Amino acid sequence: MASPQRLTDRKRVAIVDAAIAEFREHGFDATSMDKIAATAAVSKRTVYNHFPSKDELFAEILQRLWEGSATQQALPYQADVPLRTQLLELAQQKMQLLSDDNYLDLARVAMAETIHSPERAQAMVARMDEKETGLTNWIRQAQQDGRLKPADPQEVSHLLVSPLKTFAFWPQITMGKPLLDAVRQKEVIDIAVDMFLAYYGVAKQTA
Repeated sequence: MASPQRLTDRKRVAIVDAAIAEFREHGFDATSMDKIAATAAVSKRTVYNHFPSKDELFAEILQRLWEGSATQQALPYQADVPLRTQLLELAQQKMQLLSDDNYLDLARVAMAETIHSPERAQAMVARMDEKETGLTNWIRQAQQDGRLKPADPQEVSHLLVSPLKTFAFWPQITMGKPLLDAVRQKEVIDIAVDMFLAYYGVAKQTA
């Protein structure tokens, strides 16, 4: 027999999964805690035991999105390895995240609600801005090593990732386009990295 703690954990996961499905299909305001309870196959009381309000439940979804974006192991900067080789690996790692169905599903829910009620996501956005990503740290180290032009590392990281999102995130989120196949992913990654190095790379160091 499953322990009470494990059963409680499973119910919490079921509630969050049900909320994601309902928020995505009906939106935050049109989704009731009763409907979430029914979809999760738990009592309404159980839902409220885990989440006293819909706002707290939505915050949990944003938290899962944040955790999903931070689970990949940060790749260390290597002074003796060509920048393009390292950037290709970094971009591939980001592409894997952007191609994850669960991540995309959570992003759809979060973005739909932040457009209509941005105050719901302010705390999470501030937290994400404060936390340095592995890519930002990598860029800072490459700059300190004289291999990338000086500029704000966080802004520079956005300029590397933006081309990936243009083809492998925004069309899927906003228009329901299919995920890119492996060949197209590689093409997009190559273009993004080469454009990035053409502007930010220090020529004698990027070979």
